This record gives sequence, structure tokens and C-alpha cells, in this order.
Amino acid sequence: MWPFTKHLTLSSSHFFEGFTDCHSHILPGVDDGVKNIEESLDILSRYEEMGIRGVWFTPHIMEDIPNTTADLRERFEALRSAYHGPLELHLAAENMIDNLFEERLAEKDFLPIGWRGDHLLVETSYFTPPFGFYETLEKVKATGYFPVLAHPERYVYMSSKDYDRLKGMKILFQLNIFSLAGYYGSQVRQTAEYLLKKGYYNFAGTDIHSVTMLDGWPQRRIGPKHLPEFPAL
Repeated sequence: MWPFTKHLTLSSSHFFEGFTDCHSHILPGVDDGVKNIEESLDILSRYEEMGIRGVWFTPHIMEDIPNTTADLRERFEALRSAYHGPLELHLAAENMIDNLFEERLAEKDFLPIGWRGDHLLVETSYFTPPFGFYETLEKVKATGYFPVLAHPERYVYMSSKDYDRLKGMKILFQLNIFSLAGYYGSQVRQTAEYLLKKGYYNFAGTDIHSVTMLDGWPQRRIGPKHLPEFPAL
């Protein structure tokens, strides 16, 4: 259950006070996330009310959504010019490990995440691992980036041995907070709770795709003791 009742809003719960969202799809019109700047500004306004401190925009880059770094930077600047609030806004990307990723890796053409610009948010298909998955992660490390695996709790092909192997490789994990609310189903929630108990998560984000995700928060409690204070990237 969430740490508030149906009579307590996200804003008054203070659950996100001081939080920096390291995974979001708020940048408008670039992927399967927010479609227009008005909705982006609505979400950012709600983030202010919730006490969130900052947000990383992490649009998809994959074969099906071949965004370029130049175009994403241009769109980010347009949104930043339209926003006049106190939130700290940053641009990165969520990189699907596919053939396009291999090309970008060879060219070091990435939008990294983190203050030092040396973390790379990556993802895979939810159902099957990419060919040469572990070898690719090692290549990323050899290039000078720290791989951050987005929402590992959602990959149905992964077992506890896979998670152990990835952590043994020093791969960082990013939790989707919505997973703990049961947003993606009970199995994903159980896996997220397991990974939390193991201490495997390094960062947390919302992975928000629309304002309706904020409107539809399941009224389930996550006690503060179940959610460690993750560092801000």
C-alpha cells in the first residue's frame, strides 16, 4: 500500500519530497510518452506540487524510434524555454540494446545520464534478451560508461541468476517506482520487492509516459522503510 490513504494526495503525502526523477518520458512528441508541450508543462507543475526537485528526460532511442541526439537537444531546449518553474531539468536518453545501439556505441553517440555524463541508461525487450547482451554491456563499460539497466523488474526472461550475474558485472539497476505500486501487475511488483530486499537497486525513477499515470496512482501503501533513499544521478 502507498504511504497515504485515498483522502491524501500525492502532494500532501510528501512521498516524493526532494526526489529527482531519473527516468521519464515527459519530453513531448518524440516517443510513446507525452505528445504535446501542454501536457509536459502540466506534469512539471504537478511535480512541483509533489516536492520533486529535478527530472531527467529520457526519451527512447531504438530502431523503431530512431531519435537523434541533435533533435532531442533541440526539443529539450524548446521545452526548457517554455518552462519557468524551479525544477532542475536535464536531458539524457533511454537506449534500447539493438542494432542501432551497436552503431551508436561505435560512434560514442549518446546522451548519457548523470552529473558527470558517464552513466548510460539502457533497456532490452521485456520478453527476450538481445544477442550478446552481456558482451554488449562489457563493451559499454570499456567505452567509459557505467551501464544503468532500466526497470530490471519488468524483464520476464530474467531469473534470480540473471540478476546476480548482472550485479556481479557491476551493472547498476534503476527501479520504476510504479512497479512497487502494482502498476505493471503483481509479478513485477514481487520482483521489484525482491530486488529491493537484495539491495540491488541503485537509482529510482517514475518512467512516466502521461499525466494520467499520476491521476491513476493505485492506492497501495509503500512504507518508507521499504524504499531506501537513492542518490540523484
